Amino acid sequence: MSSQPARSPLTAHWFLPTNGDGRQLVGGGHGVGTGSAGSIRPASVGYLTQVARAAEQVGFEGVLTPTGAWCEDAWLTTAMLVAHTERLKYLVAFRPGSVSPTLAAQMAATYQRHSGGRLLLNVVTGGESREQRAYGDFLDKDARYARTDEFLSIVRALWRGDTVDLAGEHLRVEGAFLDRLPDPVPPIYFGGSSAAGGQVAARHADVYLTWGEPPAQVAEKIAWIRGLAVAHGRTPRFGIRLHVITRDTSAQAWAQAESLLDALDPDIIAGVQAGLAASESEGQRRMRELHGGSTGDLEISPNLWAGVGLVRGGAGTALVGSHQEVADRIAEYHALGIDEFVLSGYPHLEEAWWFGEGVLPILRARGLWAPPEGGGVDTSAIRSVPFAASRPEKTAVVNGAAR
Repeated sequence: MSSQPARSPLTAHWFLPTNGDGRQLVGGGHGVGTGSAGSIRPASVGYLTQVARAAEQVGFEGVLTPTGAWCEDAWLTTAMLVAHTERLKYLVAFRPGSVSPTLAAQMAATYQRHSGGRLLLNVVTGGESREQRAYGDFLDKDARYARTDEFLSIVRALWRGDTVDLAGEHLRVEGAFLDRLPDPVPPIYFGGSSAAGGQVAARHADVYLTWGEPPAQVAEKIAWIRGLAVAHGRTPRFGIRLHVITRDTSAQAWAQAESLLDALDPDIIAGVQAGLAASESEGQRRMRELHGGSTGDLEISPNLWAGVGLVRGGAGTALVGSHQEVADRIAEYHALGIDEFVLSGYPHLEEAWWFGEGVLPILRARGLWAPPEGGGVDTSAIRSVPFAASRPEKTAVVNGAAR
């Protein structure tokens, strides 16, 4: 009798808040501008080191850094943090239009040598023409994806040790080569919900990233990218970007979500939503459709809360619930085909510990997660919480809406 092969354990990553952190929802991202509403903790090297060390200690594999005018530069910031951590990897987001492919390939190789192979690369094509123009990039969205395709073709050839001559529509190199190759070659993380983005992902992504949509929509995306990748003889892995609010009980978690929502200024919500409405990003459009700019019914799927997207571009949903419930939802996404979870929460320092001490032990007990070598907290002394006495049905109230 045949059976499905066992899924490999999932990988968990955290997030570095390089635009500042706080106990409220911190804005920023697509179309939001450079403001950091809700930020009271500056993104200093000292504070980011605390977050990185916490992520490393509880067992996260790596940490994602964003890119854009609204945050600190990811390459420089993570290079400063490498020496303050031991095994933690850095998922560096960068835009291929801002640096030559040969230089980017060289930078990655240098990073791998000096960090001991701790670089992961998140390639961000750029969804906002206005911001791209500020960096001297005047291509439209489809042309940016075409350039990314050429860029990654050059970079991957250089990492193989090839000498590259390419005269493309957007990029041209002659006699390009690397004297020293990266070891290991950094995996490419890539997200894109448009038709053009899907084609680039199918050809180049080692890990295709999606924002935290409901499971049915995520399943459709996975099937879409898998289908496109087959034509190129490729089988990418899949990851999801989510926030988390996890507590000992469901009621405590939803109370925290309510507190974050109550602290939001309606004028700020309106301003952010106006900016996001002008975004060229298909993924951002899908995020906005989950809540429609309304604070009313924000639980769009069991334990999936869209409140973060009211003031933040990019990833706008959070898993909210008891540790058991959040573990259940992660297991659900994993069963769909999601291998890597890029998570965050406000404040990032404290929420890393909530998740690391509360959810990761449950996933480990189920055989869904194993700590990286040299990582993971000792959970033997953590008090067992009666997770079965979980969320009271329809008793938590968020901004006047029954949960």
